[in-house]
Parts: sequence; C-alpha cells; structure tokens
Amino acid sequence: MIRSMLGIIDATTHMEDLEELTAHRTLAALPIGGRYRLIDFVLSNMVNSGIGSVAIFPKYQYRSLMDHLGSGKNWDLDRKRDGLFFFPASMDDANTSGIGSFNHFSANMDYFQRSKQEYALVANCFTVFNMNFTPVLERHLDSGCDITEITNNGSSLEIYLIKKSKLIELIHSRDDKGYTCMKDVVIDINNQLKICEYEYNGYAEKINSISSYYHVSKDILKSKVWNQLFIKERPIFTKVKDEPPTRYTSTGEVKNSMIANGCVIEGDITNSIISRAVKVGKGSSLKNCIIMQKCTIGENCHLDSVILDKDVIVESGTVMTGTATSPFVVRKGTVQGALMNS
Repeated sequence: MIRSMLGIIDATTHMEDLEELTAHRTLAALPIGGRYRLIDFVLSNMVNSGIGSVAIFPKYQYRSLMDHLGSGKNWDLDRKRDGLFFFPASMDDANTSGIGSFNHFSANMDYFQRSKQEYALVANCFTVFNMNFTPVLERHLDSGCDITEITNNGSSLEIYLIKKSKLIELIHSRDDKGYTCMKDVVIDINNQLKICEYEYNGYAEKINSISSYYHVSKDILKSKVWNQLFIKERPIFTKVKDEPPTRYTSTGEVKNSMIANGCVIEGDITNSIISRAVKVGKGSSLKNCIIMQKCTIGENCHLDSVILDKDVIVESGTVMTGTATSPFVVRKGTVQGALMNS
C-alpha cells in the first residue's frame, strides 16, 4: 500500500513578500534552520512515507534547487527505477493561484502515464512540517474519497491525495471544466467528486513572507517545535557537505542558538541561527538573527533581528537593527559598512 503513492512537488510558487530572499533562487531552495532548504521537509516526508518516485515541477530560478537536490542521493532517490525527476515549466506558462498547475502537468503526461503508482500526493514546497503520509492514504481508501485535502488547524496545507487516474482525467478535462489546479477542483461546490479532509495536528507552518520566514526560523529554536520537526524515526534529510567542525574561541559565547559546521565564532550569539562557514569577529554580538552561508561579520558589530543572505560581508563596527515583525534583511553578496549607518 505504501509504495503505491507517487510524490509530486510543485516548486513554481513565487511569493512577492519574499522577493528579497528569492530574487536569485526558487522558494523551494530557501535556506532554513542553518543547514536545510524548504523543500527538504516535504521531500523527506515523502521518502519517510515510503514514496520512491518524486517529480519536482520548478519554474523560477531553479539552478540552486537542482544543485541542492542533485540526483537525489541524500534522499535515497538515486535509483534505476523510479527516483527523482525534474520537469521545469516554460516561463510563459500561466500562473495559477493554487498548487499543481494542470497545464504544467499536461506538458509532462508521459511521467504520469508510465509510473506504476496508483495514487498521487500533490504538495507545495514551502511548508515546514514532519508528517507521515501513510495514514492519509489509509483514510483515503477507507472513506472512498476522490480527493483528500490535508489541513492543519482547519486551514488547507495545499497538499492533496488523489488517485492517479483521476488526476489524469482532471488534467485532460481542464479546459472544459475550467480547472487550472488542484485548488480549483476542491473549492468547486458543483463538482461531482467526494472531497475529504485529513487534519494534521502537528507543527506545520507555510512560508509565504519575510515575517513568516523569520517567525518559523525562531520557532525552530524552541524545544517543543524542534522535537516535532526533527524526529529520529523520520529524519529531515538534506545535502551533505564535508566541512570541519565549528571553532569557538575564548572570546565567544553562544546561547540558545543553532550553529552549523565550518564556522568561526569569536563573538556573542543569542537566539540566532548561523549557517555553514560563517565567521563572527571579536566583540560582535548577534541577537535574534538568521545568518546564511559564508557570511563574514567583522569585529565590534551589533546585529539584532537581522537576516543576512549568503555571502554578505559586514564590516567592523557596523550596527544593524530590525524588529520581530520587520527584521532587517540584507541581500546576497552585498557589503554592509559602519559608514552606511551614519
């Protein structure tokens, strides 16, 4: 039963409120938690649920996503049968307001027709959660549903389970019925399908703005949330990088923070997430910050409620301050200097 599910991840979503962090990458490849990308959560959930064939449908700036996933080795998807598949959309494909563009699927019908799985799980790429999809399939079968929509706290997670043959039928009839995506089908009160809901009671948050990204990142630092997301029996897989352990000097101090490998910490860090290969100079203090890969922070800098994208250089003596509702965001590869604050 478990292996009869086909995984489909819609990675075409573009959120305008995340433009500062997604100008050069797809939303699916947005770093989170110091060493993960957003897509790692749903992809790991699928693999941990026994799904051995996963199709990813990207559209915007997907080079970094493909570099991160590669052949799917870190998710045990580099296999001769099934495995990981990429189906990029053309830039002139019409945008939809929901997950699972039928036009995009239609251009890749061979994948659906050749796959052996009987059911398809259509999911977004931007939800942070750890869920076993097997009980969803069991409920779906027991209830005789045509579509099962996964919800959390009564709101849709934009994840749908549907029989593959029914999905193919919806794709072929999209023009006649006016459906552009799975959401259109679910909200149509005139359709003749049996729509069911499956309520997921664990931690689940969708990233759709800078504010939600910052909020979820800070949530990960809470033990209660951490224990719901990072479960020994259902690990969240990610790309493995061989880097040395982080070096902490006698001048540095870390409190309630996540520090990835390859860093050099000489300053004070509190309630923050620090990605791989970050350097923090002497006398610097970071509070409530999210620092992405390979950033360099000089000496005597003071950062509070700041998000630094990759490869940012913060010159010595720089002060940057944001708030919990409006963090200060610095784009990838830029230089921030003390003179800029005067």
